[in-house]
Amino acid sequence: MVRDPLTRRFKHLRRRLEGRHGILAIGSFGLIVSLSSVIWLSSSDVALTQSHHQPSLLELLDQVTSGTPNQLDDASNRMRPDPPESSAWRSPLTRQCKGIDDQIRKRLVKLKSSFKQQRERIAIDPSNYGKRYSVNPWKDSIDPMPRMVVLHETANSLTSAINTFKTPHPNDHDQVSYHTLIGMNGRVVDVVDPLHRAYGAGYSAFHGEWAVTNPEFMGSVNNFALHLSLETPPDGYIGGRHHSGYTEQQYDALALVLDDWMETFRIPSEAITTHQHVDLGGERGDPRSFNWKKLQVRMAALKRLC
Repeated sequence: MVRDPLTRRFKHLRRRLEGRHGILAIGSFGLIVSLSSVIWLSSSDVALTQSHHQPSLLELLDQVTSGTPNQLDDASNRMRPDPPESSAWRSPLTRQCKGIDDQIRKRLVKLKSSFKQQRERIAIDPSNYGKRYSVNPWKDSIDPMPRMVVLHETANSLTSAINTFKTPHPNDHDQVSYHTLIGMNGRVVDVVDPLHRAYGAGYSAFHGEWAVTNPEFMGSVNNFALHLSLETPPDGYIGGRHHSGYTEQQYDALALVLDDWMETFRIPSEAITTHQHVDLGGERGDPRSFNWKKLQVRMAALKRLC
């Protein structure tokens, strides 16, 4: 694409120079060709170098991170909310280096070998997720790096949740999504890229930290959280504080997704929590009937607790 126009120009220039100045003209033409070749080769080397450059996690995050959102330009006229009260979280996941269940370890290792290929990717409506912010409405820098995981449940079927995420929601209060869903049969569906912000927890905080990204709302953990939701069993559709719980396939898939996120983003096990814990409105109780012991043995088998 670069060389053809240059060739045509050189041919035209050569005809003019040869007719007027003979050898001197040819020499000048040769000098121009040589210089142009050097420039073209240098450009090619730069392009080749760039094509082989593997962007780091921070570089990738920069590409999907917005600075100060346009709708927040008038934030200086609004009062900054006070930081939330710190709510203690003591992870049920404990350090474990011994007593590994060998059968579970072998099963998870086998599942892990093909796990990435079996994960599904479904596109949802753009109104239900957004960019992570590196600057808050008051122009203060905030860290958008994912550093915690919030566990949820769908409260209905997996299909229902996916259909909800695919539906446009222009009203901010209706927007909702998780990064990943896990069906009762162990089906893993990724709906929001981890480098983007899912709308999993509105009014929320973790260890007294939140991020305010819109002066119209209180802060939330969404800007630095990853959200994962388990499909609710049918007996949990009608509400209540408990239901029959999640399947073994769900716990297997959950452990493998967490293993991947912990490796990619260096998230410690202590930063895996629930929607019930981070919710500041006292309205959320999910994931109901969650069995931390089942997750414990799996994360220990994957050597994430040692």
